[in-house]
Amino acid sequence: MKILLINPNTSRGMTEGIAAAARAVAAPGTRIVATQPTFGPVSIESHFDEAIAAAGVAEQVRLAAEPPDAVVIACFGDPGLDAAREATSAPVIGIAEAAFQAAALLSTGFSVVTTMTRTCVMAERLLQRYGMHHACRGVHGTDVPVLALEDCSPDTLNQLEAAARTALARDRSGAIVLGCAGMAPLCRTLGERLGVPVVDGVAVAVKWAESLVSLGLRTSAHGDYAPPLPKPMAGWAGTLRW
Repeated sequence: MKILLINPNTSRGMTEGIAAAARAVAAPGTRIVATQPTFGPVSIESHFDEAIAAAGVAEQVRLAAEPPDAVVIACFGDPGLDAAREATSAPVIGIAEAAFQAAALLSTGFSVVTTMTRTCVMAERLLQRYGMHHACRGVHGTDVPVLALEDCSPDTLNQLEAAARTALARDRSGAIVLGCAGMAPLCRTLGERLGVPVVDGVAVAVKWAESLVSLGLRTSAHGDYAPPLPKPMAGWAGTLRW
């Protein structure tokens, strides 16, 4: 089984860290092929960044050297999710959607601990979209820059732990969702320190991707997830035409 793992930003170090976390939970025989766009922001911390990154996700799905069995979008904003589902019949899983659903199975209410405070509203919109807003009791920004997670210092780890403890107490929640793919390598440590389920969307997305593939389920091509209509593409997008 081949899972195409797309880091929508252009940080090679973060791509490698996310890939290592994915491979740590993948079943024997599952091949994780990690990639990133050829253009775009080095980290995703705004609506503008996310818009550019979404195009990068579509690029990587379209240009995959061989068709994957499943695709995981490893950014908590799930950028380009719908476009990717149009571009391939393989199951496509965004880590935010996967993490929300998993956390809701483990507790009556969960809290999200993410990076920049300005991106909290983006997570809140996803909760609304996925129908998970009733299960989430709070979204908490730490203002830890995304790239600070590449080589996470003890101080940064402590800052994330403190934010999670505050969230658990303030929200009266029973689980923590990590709101950035770059936090994936910290999941086990934070879970041990906090004593509650700590959900990393990268790990959940990989396991769900494996399950969907093993069940023979694919993305529906009926309706709005049908392949895009053939048409000319200008500029850098010329190679992506159908």
